[in-house]
Amino acid sequence: MTDDLLARHQAVLPSWVTTYYGNDAIELVSGSGRRVTDASGRTYLDFFGGVLTNMLGYDVAEVREAVERQLATGIVHSSTLYLIRQQVDLAEKIARVSGIPDARVFFTNSGTEANEAALLFATNHRRSNQILAIRNSYHGRTFAAMAVTGHRSWSASGLSPLQVSWLHSGDKLRGRMAGLSDGDHIDAAVEDLREVLATTTAGDVAALIAEPIQGVGGFVHAPDGLLGAFKKELDNHGILLIADEVQTGWGRTGEHFWGYQAHDVQPDLITFAKGIGNGFALAGVVGRADLVNAVPATSFSTFGGNPISTAAGNAVLDYVLDHDLQANARRTGEILLSGLREVAADSKILAEVRGRGLMIGLEFCRSGTTEPDTAATLAVFDECRKGGLLVGKGGLYGNVLRMGPPLTLTEDEAREGLAILVAAIRTAESQG
Repeated sequence: MTDDLLARHQAVLPSWVTTYYGNDAIELVSGSGRRVTDASGRTYLDFFGGVLTNMLGYDVAEVREAVERQLATGIVHSSTLYLIRQQVDLAEKIARVSGIPDARVFFTNSGTEANEAALLFATNHRRSNQILAIRNSYHGRTFAAMAVTGHRSWSASGLSPLQVSWLHSGDKLRGRMAGLSDGDHIDAAVEDLREVLATTTAGDVAALIAEPIQGVGGFVHAPDGLLGAFKKELDNHGILLIADEVQTGWGRTGEHFWGYQAHDVQPDLITFAKGIGNGFALAGVVGRADLVNAVPATSFSTFGGNPISTAAGNAVLDYVLDHDLQANARRTGEILLSGLREVAADSKILAEVRGRGLMIGLEFCRSGTTEPDTAATLAVFDECRKGGLLVGKGGLYGNVLRMGPPLTLTEDEAREGLAILVAAIRTAESQG
């Protein structure tokens, strides 16, 4: 059955819509808690959560019941041309937790669309199409979002509606910032920002868009405080800061509710997506009223903020706050991070363990070097599946395992997943 489905998939979907595990691709048919079951009946502990999207896990009663209540009304869609109570309720909650005074919220269907909207707001407000972006970043698949994506694997076109100038990433293994202390890194990065503004722009830059922790880039992140240091320089030029919190939001990093809060800064615009819908299509932008209102034309959203998705979103955000999942992410994340760092201390292939809370990346390199080892990465990836654990892949060179378990992960499940990861790494080392 699964083989037939794969053949049908390959016959009718684009070739670039690939699946994990090649000819052994799996179909997930049911889920409960942090576990999913495939069409063959095999159950896995899920440490990737639909690419960090199933933030509460699977079959969560509070979310299901909220959606069922809305379905029972018969109104699954109306568009923003009519009042949507669930949308207004969720917008009020997100405005409160954003930290932005007098905030406005615009809902979209995906993180890509949210970033497109934020870029629209910023460029309209500043009357400039110049944007600063970070190398190794990922912001989406559409025209402007792709233009500010600093990751060649995800850049499907060199065409762009924006003039983009690039800043260095926070990669500590290689590149200009490798080997620097946190303080020296921040100083060098700010000096680089000044140089870029002076040499590759016309001065009137609209915004810097940045992920507090780079998602597709392999969970690379700069030292705490860098975005705050950037903002001081940006403010000297009137340049806005857009924080892409599509993967870092809602308490996932454990230490903070938003990733930007590690940087002593308040963004002008925040984009969000993924976990807030727990699988329902829900995303958006929250920002200063004067920026979000900077759309000099009639506009609306057909599907963004629809009654079903925002019913789910309200239930998700309430659950996150009522159960203090941020604290749980910090607690269970530390079990994983500390255990993996012990492995890295004597591993020949695990070059770096990085991340925060339940946002964890493992970078694999050839022994004693910073040369990416994609073969070892794939071996660990496959061994995890054999052991009953689903993880993701990413990084600029495809040599990073990415993990974003549901924020409801238990301590016992964290230890279970850690044991599978350790066994997978040791097996891959012995085979290498």
